[in-house]
Amino acid sequence: MSIKRIVFIVLGCICLALGAVGIFLPVLPTTPFFLATLFFFTNSSKRLHDWFIGTGLYNKHLDSFVKKRGMTLSTKLSVILTVTLLMGFGFFMMARKGIWIPCIILSVVWLIHLIYFIFRVKTIPKEHEEPEQESE
Repeated sequence: MSIKRIVFIVLGCICLALGAVGIFLPVLPTTPFFLATLFFFTNSSKRLHDWFIGTGLYNKHLDSFVKKRGMTLSTKLSVILTVTLLMGFGFFMMARKGIWIPCIILSVVWLIHLIYFIFRVKTIPKEHEEPEQESE
């Protein structure tokens, strides 16, 4: 087994763990960690890749994004809110110390993030299960 493959498997497992923790802690963004997990598993092990895309975590958080190139409104808002809180905290801490150039850079990155998620990531409707038809 190559070193690259081992490193990718380890990084995939770390990203999977962080993404899973992010489901319960709003300060960790789940979707980017699961996208990284998918990348690392795809490039290291077909078995791990196939396992991951069969999990409920993948189906709930990434399937619609990967297949339809979009996210539900609630997923988009969750990502935007998490990133805004994290960047806002960083901005606040740097502004308190009078470190203004990194504050400006962070503001630009945040603005680009907002523009990307609002205008480039398609908003898809939440999928509802069809009600079962009564047979007569």
